[in-house]
Amino acid sequence: MSNPGQRPGTLQRLASSDDHRFATPSKRINDGDDLDFFLTSTAYRDLTIWLLQLNRSMFPTKASNGNTHPSDLNSPPPYSSSVQSLRTLLEAFTALLERAPPSTGPRRFGNVAFRDWSRLAEEEAASLLQTHLTETILRHSNNDPETTASLIDELKAYLLGSFGSAQRLDYGTGHELSFLAFLGCLWKLSAFEDGEERAIVMGVVQPYLKLTRTLILTYTLEPAGSHGVWGLDDHCFAPYIFGSAQLGPPIDPTAYTVPVPTEGSLPSAPPASSVAKRDMVADYKDRNMYFSAIQFIFDVKKGAFWEHSPILYDISGIKAGWGKINKGMLKMYAAEVLAKFPVVQHFPFGSLFGWERDPQAAVRARSLHAQQQPVAPKSQDAPSSSGGGVGTAAPWAKGAGTAMPLMQASTGVLTTRAPWAGSGGGGRHQPPGAGGMAAPWASAQRPPPPPSGAGMASTAAPWARKDQPR
Repeated sequence: MSNPGQRPGTLQRLASSDDHRFATPSKRINDGDDLDFFLTSTAYRDLTIWLLQLNRSMFPTKASNGNTHPSDLNSPPPYSSSVQSLRTLLEAFTALLERAPPSTGPRRFGNVAFRDWSRLAEEEAASLLQTHLTETILRHSNNDPETTASLIDELKAYLLGSFGSAQRLDYGTGHELSFLAFLGCLWKLSAFEDGEERAIVMGVVQPYLKLTRTLILTYTLEPAGSHGVWGLDDHCFAPYIFGSAQLGPPIDPTAYTVPVPTEGSLPSAPPASSVAKRDMVADYKDRNMYFSAIQFIFDVKKGAFWEHSPILYDISGIKAGWGKINKGMLKMYAAEVLAKFPVVQHFPFGSLFGWERDPQAAVRARSLHAQQQPVAPKSQDAPSSSGGGVGTAAPWAKGAGTAMPLMQASTGVLTTRAPWAGSGGGGRHQPPGAGGMAAPWASAQRPPPPPSGAGMASTAAPWARKDQPR
């Protein structure tokens, strides 16, 4: 049942009086046909609405008197009891690290002690949810033990799925998506109030990212579904969306139906090129989610920024402002996360994010990416696609992907071009065979990387023109 007083552009809530049957989420995406179905499902629609809702909340706001209120991690909005409870919940999972120290034995990939941490997390999850979400669970279970257990199982699947894979010892954007879905479930269950979205991102999503970075460092988790050096980031995507929104132009917080700006920046925002400068990143990492994510890259990777993070380096050359970067991030998320089989194949579907067709979804042609996926056995007991070792091809090796109408409408971008497709001539020189590997919205005017430090030989970016000043 829809809430008659619901704000436009927000995720629909469940009414307390609904006779809703909760269900333990299960894997449904096993082949390319399933991926195509997902892109026209109510789950896809709801995930998109929820992401855009959170994204809008992170833009600076402009009051009626003309004053601008920045979006700064050091100045978060007041946290409700629900947000505080989720923060405590994440602290409890962080505390489990002390009970699962990393193994000191030989290993080739991730640390097997992560399986111990995951086992502890699974053992504690139900009781932690019951303790910290008591009011929400009671409201929708009417104190019925069977309904309570079903609701907790549904929430637990998304929560535990957000910390990484104990089987593969990896963490990636699919796990991050699971946490956004967990928060989306809570929104549907009215655990949060209208207008609380910024508090959710700053008070819950950012601590979650901090926890996952600790897990990655402690247990040396491998990237999951990564494009390697040609991916945006080895593990995450959300902080680049929300962090770029933080630095975008101020918006009217009451104009819910007006698309967010797709160009320009907050007047006091640092230039995009600042992300390539360690000192600037250090200055902004505690205030902005984008810079916080960049700082983690500097913490774990060595070498020149343009070498280990060429896509982010490309984006740092954009002159049209953080609004354009935000628009591009949303398009890229649609193409490289929500529409990629290796990423979403493990996403589970229950009652809150259901495996059912959206009656309003537009009919779309099957994407080349979906056509290239293996065909799963047509059985309800189809094996997991992960066992077949599905690879992640370079992003430029694909044909046109499936577009994301809702995401495009929110940014004012009405296009069905592959998100990584170049804009034609005029781009800077790139390595042979790597056409289109730059971020789709990145300017061709990005200056070549700076010279190496004193005493070090200068290594030019492989696509840098020799006739440009260095």
